[in-house]
Amino acid sequence: MLRTLYGRMAAALLVLFVALACFLVGVQVWGTQRFQLEANQRLNRDLAANLIGQGLVGPGGEVRGETLQDVFHAMMVVNPSIEVYLLDAQGRILTYSAPPGRVQMERISLDPVRVFLAPDPMLPVLGDDPRHPGRRTVFSAAPVGAADPPANYLYVVLAGEQYQTASEALRTSQVTRLAVGLVLAAAVAVLFAALVLFSLLTRRLRRLAVDVAGPAGEPPAAAGAQPAGDEVDRLEATFRRLTTRIQQQLEALRGADEERRRLVSNISHDLKTPLASMQGHLETLLLKEDKLGVDERRQYLQTAVSNAQRLGRLTTELFDLARLDAPEMRLEREAFPLAELVQDVVQKLRVALEQVGVEVAFQVPSALPPVDGDLGLVERAVENLLTNAVRHSPEGGAVQVAFDAAGGRVRLRVRDQGPGIPPDEFPQLFERFYRGGRSRARGEGTGLGLAIVRRIAELHGGRVTAANHPEGGAEFVLELPAA
Repeated sequence: MLRTLYGRMAAALLVLFVALACFLVGVQVWGTQRFQLEANQRLNRDLAANLIGQGLVGPGGEVRGETLQDVFHAMMVVNPSIEVYLLDAQGRILTYSAPPGRVQMERISLDPVRVFLAPDPMLPVLGDDPRHPGRRTVFSAAPVGAADPPANYLYVVLAGEQYQTASEALRTSQVTRLAVGLVLAAAVAVLFAALVLFSLLTRRLRRLAVDVAGPAGEPPAAAGAQPAGDEVDRLEATFRRLTTRIQQQLEALRGADEERRRLVSNISHDLKTPLASMQGHLETLLLKEDKLGVDERRQYLQTAVSNAQRLGRLTTELFDLARLDAPEMRLEREAFPLAELVQDVVQKLRVALEQVGVEVAFQVPSALPPVDGDLGLVERAVENLLTNAVRHSPEGGAVQVAFDAAGGRVRLRVRDQGPGIPPDEFPQLFERFYRGGRSRARGEGTGLGLAIVRRIAELHGGRVTAANHPEGGAEFVLELPAA
């Protein structure tokens, strides 16, 4: 739940509303108590002065003891929550109306009394409670006599022990419970409305995160692959992946553009050279037709035919390579024995092999599984490998062909008896239009044969590798899936 933006917002809002509800309940209870204290003190503000006016002080300003006791007794009967104390000018308690042994203080502070007696004080003013040291409570006070400063004060506690008990009972009353219930109900209602609003607001963000994840290469169903965090975190990570992917695609486009320029340059060169040679020889035949002998004309024609064949091979390989690179390229898979296919290719190349004096030696194991692939494409790859091996083998040499199988793969090994591959040519060996130094020097090949082999191997889920054999010559290994 907390992995989503909605869950986090809901949890934060829940904590906020619980804190707010507790605060409001506390404020309501505290405000009610303060209001009661202020109302009590405001209603009984002149109580002490009225008690003094009932004959508590004699003509000479002395306090009448019998009258004081009568006042104490009357107060205890009429309002038991009121406690009356007589104080001297230093705040010492001279006498009181509370039961004996209940008063715990001998002196109270007169600072609240002076604030209370000031004109228009801000109520409630809290003073000391002689029964409970450290407790502050509301009171009424008045100076006794006309002396200035007064010699005595009448100090009336308006919220004694019985009033405190009643005030504490207020917290568990039906009114308090109703007020608290209303506050909590309002908080729950607002919380529910806020959660619904948050759900509506974050729903579009969730849809956006899912929609953006598609172009970023993340299927929406792959929830387990989603990064930690809420929708904003995942959206940020998705945008970063999109940025990285766009940069990679831009780099790939730049590389493809450079490859296209190089290919166009190579194609132009490879087409122009045989065309120019063929055109030159044919023009010579036309210009010197009467002056050339039969052997010379035949030589010119053979050269023109050779260049035309080279052009034909180049255009065919270009067409094959373009077809292999097409997105709609589909393999027509079937199971077939690779060794028999290689023998058929060797028979097809028999004339060419006899012309250069190169033999092909086979090493076929007894139990070789069939290959699962496109018969026509694999035949083309085998033909290219054998033609390449024959081209680099010396006259009278042999091309070694061997097979092996392991791990659900069938490998064809073609080894020539040539000088091997220079180490600096290995990185570009299977690149398009790349021809080694010896091939360029002899004008052989088109530079597309090995590139076609690699592409065919990739389409089958296999690979092709090249290495120099320890006993001499180069060895190419074509690896294909077994049926």
